[in-house]
Amino acid sequence: MSILVIGVNHRSGPLSVLERVALPPDEVPKAVERLARRDNLREVVLISTCNRTEVYAVAEKFHGAYADIRDFLCELGDISADELHPHLYSHHDVAAVTHLFDVAAGLDSAVLGEAEILGQVRQAWEVAQREGAARTTMNLLFRQALVAGKRARSETAIGRGTTSVSHAAVEMASERLGGLSGRRVVVIGAGAMGEGIAVALRKSGAGDVFVVNRTPQRGEALAARVDGVAVGFERLPEVLADTDVAITCTGAGVPVIDRQLVTSAASQRQERPLLLVDIAVPRDVAADVSGVDGVSLLDLDDLNAWADSGRLQRRAEVDRVREIVADEVERFLIEATALQAAPLVAALREHAEQLRQRELDRHSRQLAALDAPQRELVESITRGVVAKLLHEPSVRLRDQAGSPRGERNAAAVADLFDIG
Repeated sequence: MSILVIGVNHRSGPLSVLERVALPPDEVPKAVERLARRDNLREVVLISTCNRTEVYAVAEKFHGAYADIRDFLCELGDISADELHPHLYSHHDVAAVTHLFDVAAGLDSAVLGEAEILGQVRQAWEVAQREGAARTTMNLLFRQALVAGKRARSETAIGRGTTSVSHAAVEMASERLGGLSGRRVVVIGAGAMGEGIAVALRKSGAGDVFVVNRTPQRGEALAARVDGVAVGFERLPEVLADTDVAITCTGAGVPVIDRQLVTSAASQRQERPLLLVDIAVPRDVAADVSGVDGVSLLDLDDLNAWADSGRLQRRAEVDRVREIVADEVERFLIEATALQAAPLVAALREHAEQLRQRELDRHSRQLAALDAPQRELVESITRGVVAKLLHEPSVRLRDQAGSPRGERNAAAVADLFDIG
């Protein structure tokens, strides 16, 4: 049985591929349920963010599981295997565990040490648990991954500075414009990412902040938090005609800003430039918008390139984080190995209990003459004898699990006691 991960991320594939296999949060449970039905996948967790779509699985056969997950991603993105394959990466066993812990620790993020990924890992695990797709092994794996991620941020400085995609988007826009002080800005989308953007904009000294969202209540709540103004999507053309920066991060799945809308807004701006920053996956802004005069468009590819230039600030912490990851990987492997011995230990104890009960049943007539305290004493003595006899073999089976000696002892126990 192996643990494996197969996926596409910001390093392995372009944004044009990432957005095809990305899933909005409300579609993840259904996707997990579909994956869990595949023949070669015993347990499954699916992580889908703006920078990655990854499937973690427990499988009996690597090649069969790889094909199941690859086919799922091809179906998801309506993309051929030949087209997807150059951008796929896969790891199994220790490499898969290390990869997940790197992800949780922020080492594999576009923005080194970013904090948002830890919550996204937790959310993916919780969804898989609700769908019945994460059980013993995945639960242990993701529980330990969260420990690694928390330790990385509490014991090192990897999380200092710009550590979220939303904050990075605001900093990139500020750098492009030479500052945001007094600028009119609009945030399109009031979800978790939009909230991070709006807060970062206010801290940057931005002037008027507009929040555009399809759900009025959510948009109004976010606008109130940052002392901004909430408007509906029907006013987006009007807002774009009189703003300096628009940062968009909806989960619409299709462009909410097209060339016609931007061309109309640009015609009212009297040569005043407009900067659009699109960090949605799939993209919120149609690609051909970049050809409109006076309009600059930045997307996640630009953000990833910008973030790379700032990685040196936290690079000194990477070695320490890798030590933490290695420590937690080792801890996981020890606990996982012990889990492998658990079924045999349980079977041995059940076998002994059946023998104990059988002997008591055989002497039931004599035992019937005893009063309640005496019968309880017999029960206590026989249970104690069994527990003491099995204690040392149980401990050794757990401690030696995964080693050649442990495998020999496990085989001997199973053979001697006719278990399994």
